[in-house]
Amino acid sequence: MDDVAKHRHRTGLEVRRAVLGDPHVDRAEDAATDFDRPFQQLITEAAWGTVWARPGWSKRERSIVTLALLAALGHDEEVALHVRATANTGASRDDICEAFLHVAIYAGVPAANRAFKIAKEVFAQMDGAAHG
Repeated sequence: MDDVAKHRHRTGLEVRRAVLGDPHVDRAEDAATDFDRPFQQLITEAAWGTVWARPGWSKRERSIVTLALLAALGHDEEVALHVRATANTGASRDDICEAFLHVAIYAGVPAANRAFKIAKEVFAQMDGAAHG
């Protein structure tokens, strides 16, 4: 790995941890095998070390756009993951609602309906953890 790639990977890990939290990243890193380690490296460098690390948009803004895209594409597990991540990005529940309303209009009511359902389940878990 050259110096640029090393920097991108290091930056990607920092941003990924800041957004998704250490426990999630640790689980992903620990679960990596020789088969999927290149994929983990790719998402750390490309998604987190390049796109999420770019200047211009805040983590909150990137979080909102990411949630809308994941919801529109029907990526339920990733929607849940990124709803949980809003605790770290500063995106509010109102922001999430607005994003999913856009999904309803531009990507379809069923996609938004599913995303709202997932978010409500995640909020209930988060609220329960905060009180328990």
